[in-house]
Amino acid sequence: MSLVIEHLDCRLGGRAVLHGLAGLRARPGELTALIGPNGAGKSTLLRAIAGIVRGEGSFALNAEPLAPLSLTRRAERLYYLPQETPSRAVLSVFEAVLLARRTRISEAPAAALARVGETLRALELEPLAERELGQLSGGQRQRVAIAQAVIREPRLLLLDEPTSALDLHHQLQVLDWLTRLAAERGVIVVVAIHDLSLAARFARHIWVLKEGRVAASGAPGEVLTGARLREVYAIEAHVEWPADEPPRVTPLAPTRRLGD
Repeated sequence: MSLVIEHLDCRLGGRAVLHGLAGLRARPGELTALIGPNGAGKSTLLRAIAGIVRGEGSFALNAEPLAPLSLTRRAERLYYLPQETPSRAVLSVFEAVLLARRTRISEAPAAALARVGETLRALELEPLAERELGQLSGGQRQRVAIAQAVIREPRLLLLDEPTSALDLHHQLQVLDWLTRLAAERGVIVVVAIHDLSLAARFARHIWVLKEGRVAASGAPGEVLTGARLREVYAIEAHVEWPADEPPRVTPLAPTRRLGD
């Protein structure tokens, strides 16, 4: 019962973007981090899994091949949250999250209202419940989008840089909540993320992409090494795994300079 990518290619505008990705697995109950430099293919990979762009090959969710499924059928199984989620809808935060719930879950109104309230509290959105989406900051809108994604209760949750607009408090809060949510409900959560320290802290498994290919896949301690960060990111970095503190990845210097 996992997301398994045995082989995946993707072309955009006639250009190959993903080249034979293989050996990637994300398990229920765990947060899997997707990392790599800009242009590595992270967003394209998530979009190909979701069916937004055409991916060719063999990749399956819970042993069911995804490639033959329509967007509608994939939407019954997974949810993809892009980096940017602009909304012109004249809805309050509460209405937007409730609407997301009702589009996927058939239940008594009282149950829906209770779940919306629970989700807003978890993401510290309760004080904003009556505010219109257009009145929110970028970070607030991002938390609303995360609430809309989670409240649909997909088997697979694909999140593309969900903490990019969040302050430090909410980065930690959201990733901690997603980690606990995965464990408690058996959801498969795949998160594209740039902060390697946060990836090391919250992920049980890490996928590393470079130039549209798999550079590594495994537990954080196996993947996040100085040699691999030098190879993938062209940086010198110090990686620490203290026994009584969260892991830390500290970039020290680029291995090459702009203009060289």
